[in-house]
Amino acid sequence: MSAEETRNRLLDTALELIWQSNYNSVGVNEICKQAGVTKGGFYHHFESKAQLFCAASEHYWENIKRDLDAILSPVNTPLEQLENVISFIFHHKFTPDSSCVRGSPFFSAGLQTGCEEPMINESLHKMSQNCVKYYLAMVRSLLAAGYLESEVDPERVARLLSQYVQGLAGYARVNGCQCLRGMYADMAEGFYRLVGLKREYWFATKPTWEAPKQKCLA
Repeated sequence: MSAEETRNRLLDTALELIWQSNYNSVGVNEICKQAGVTKGGFYHHFESKAQLFCAASEHYWENIKRDLDAILSPVNTPLEQLENVISFIFHHKFTPDSSCVRGSPFFSAGLQTGCEEPMINESLHKMSQNCVKYYLAMVRSLLAAGYLESEVDPERVARLLSQYVQGLAGYARVNGCQCLRGMYADMAEGFYRLVGLKREYWFATKPTWEAPKQKCLA
C-alpha cells in the first residue's frame, strides 16, 4: 500500500471499530490488526490513538459535509431542508443494526475521555461548531421565508439544535432499539418547537433527499 492508502485504511478502521464498541476499548494493536498495518506503519502516521481519532474525525466530517451541502442546497425549499436534515440525522445516527443503536462514536468518545484528552475535546468541539453552522444556515432560511412563528435568535436556536441532537444520541444509545418506535415523529416535533416553526407547516412535507447508508454527525 502507498502511504496515503495506509493512512486512509487506519482512519476508516479506527472509525469502524470505535463505532462498533467504544473509544476506550479499542487499542492500537487491534486497529493495526484489522487494518492490516504494522505498528511501525501506524506510528509513521500517528503519534497516538488520540491523534488518529482526531484525524479520523476530520476525515469523517469531510465526507458528510458533501451530504449536508446537498441537503441545504438552494434547490430545496427551506421546509425541505428542515425535513431532510431531520431525516439525515435520524437514519444515520439512530437506525439500529441487529443488536443496538450505535448513536455517535464521537459523542461517546467525548464522554469517555472527559478532560483527559484535550486533543480529542478540541476535535469534537470543532465538529460540533461545524454542525452548528449548518443548523444556523437552515434556521436563517426558514426565518427569511416566513415559516417561523416570530423573530428568533438564529444563532441560539442553532446551538439548541446541536445540544438536542447530542442528547438524543445519548438517549438512544442507552435505551436501544425499543426507543425507536415513534422516535422519528418525536424528534421532528422537537426540531419544530426549537426553531419555532408555524404549526401549519408541521409534517407538511416529506424528505426529498435520501441519505446514503453511512454513519452520522456528532
